[in-house]
Amino acid sequence: MYLIQSIYLFIWYAVVAVIITVIALMLLRLILNYADVNPFSKIALLVRRLSDPLVDPVRRGLARSGLDPKIAPIGTILIAILLGYFALQLVGTFLMTITGVILSLEMGAVISIIGWLLFGLLALYSLLIFMRIVFSWGASSTNRVLRFLIKVTEPVLGPFRRIIPPLGMFDISPIVVLLLIRLFQEAVQGTLIR
Repeated sequence: MYLIQSIYLFIWYAVVAVIITVIALMLLRLILNYADVNPFSKIALLVRRLSDPLVDPVRRGLARSGLDPKIAPIGTILIAILLGYFALQLVGTFLMTITGVILSLEMGAVISIIGWLLFGLLALYSLLIFMRIVFSWGASSTNRVLRFLIKVTEPVLGPFRRIIPPLGMFDISPIVVLLLIRLFQEAVQGTLIR
């Protein structure tokens, strides 16, 4: 179990390092933009060359949404934090499920193994639904990640969307599905895992 904790800690540090790097790069870009630095100086060209692959997709998405593309570096920071959160949740759920399965194998508890696998699948599916909600706010319908999330989650969300009417412009069916998944996770924990 120490190995699994070490793996998670390593991944956590790596994700946090990437997020801090993105934040530092975006803040440096903002400072250089507003400090009236020569745009052709070596530092300005280097910062733009490093940050453009991150900022350009966000800028295009903001422009399509009718928002000011100048806030793209801030949007990039927020997206980096959200993606880091999703990655850590996914890794944490995966490692927790593996830990539960290993402990169940050591004890010879077949039912507990099935429970941990079900728990992990339900956690992964709820994470995919949550990612779809967040991605649908800003990503275009041609985004590959959003298309994948829609393809995976629509078989469950579609029937609930037909049953539960929207509240004004808000679709609350994903919230209901997330609550039901959490209820199923509690039931699996209470009956199969113990």
